[in-house]
Amino acid sequence: MRRIRNVIRNHRIASEDLAEVCAGQVRYSPVKSLWLVAMWGGAAFGAIAYPQLPAMALFVAATVFVLLFGHSLGSHRKLIHNSFACPKWLEYLLVWTGVQVGLAGPIGLLRQHELRDYAQRQRDCHPYLRHGAGFGRDAWWQLHCDLVLDNPPAIHIEPRIAGDVFYRFLERTWMLQQLPLAVLFYVWGGWAFVCWGVCARVVAGVTGHWLIGYFAHNHGDMSYEVDGAAVQGRNIRWTSLLTMGESWHNNHHAFPHSARLGLAEGEWDPGWWALRALEHFGLVRDLQLPDRLENKNGLDRCRFRPLLMNLWW
Repeated sequence: MRRIRNVIRNHRIASEDLAEVCAGQVRYSPVKSLWLVAMWGGAAFGAIAYPQLPAMALFVAATVFVLLFGHSLGSHRKLIHNSFACPKWLEYLLVWTGVQVGLAGPIGLLRQHELRDYAQRQRDCHPYLRHGAGFGRDAWWQLHCDLVLDNPPAIHIEPRIAGDVFYRFLERTWMLQQLPLAVLFYVWGGWAFVCWGVCARVVAGVTGHWLIGYFAHNHGDMSYEVDGAAVQGRNIRWTSLLTMGESWHNNHHAFPHSARLGLAEGEWDPGWWALRALEHFGLVRDLQLPDRLENKNGLDRCRFRPLLMNLWW
């Protein structure tokens, strides 16, 4: 296991007060909770009333598409980390697809990610931010509650995102963004397609996001150790395909700006495969890799060239 320096340059949070990410209370969030409960209700109704193979197939296809192009490429690798370049229309389409996961609006999701990422790299942080309260309590906290910090650090989001008219619109209407697909699915296959293609898909995305987050910060393999960090990311090999490569979380903690998450041979990364396909058709460019990151996280770039020489391009 390689030890690496705990340095992230140009982070959206700049603070030296450790208490800002330690002191706070976890409070029930009615909107967040009722949103998920409603989706669970719709999914359960669909499973009981419409146990139809076409509806189930729609659920699988829609979930894979949204997690791959929306959450992994749009929300995470593009919006949050800007690890590749693409035309603005494609960026908007990918981020809109990411909103379909049902977690939050694009700006809210980015703020949540930045706070958690910054906190986990400190020498200590609130158990909510490090998934450190145990399985059952963490499920309740993450799925039904919010953390209200006593003195939260300032999060500086660049104008290209915070001031973007489209992103601000998505932020205000992120729950309503399920309606276009709901109408389409209803016209296509009735309530069965709505229950499976919308409700069950949102349940899978939101619940799965928490579940992977819990295990990726508590259990799994480590190739790198970030010095002085309260939390170490973990690699969960058996979920790499299910998560579109997002479960290589130890790699991600080490190289947060890399467009590729599965770095070693055999570390399957569907998100990277999709980016390579889009690059082949000229739709994306400037894919960031650990040896092209301009030392953004304090790592010696040359040190990792032998590893990258064996990767499939």
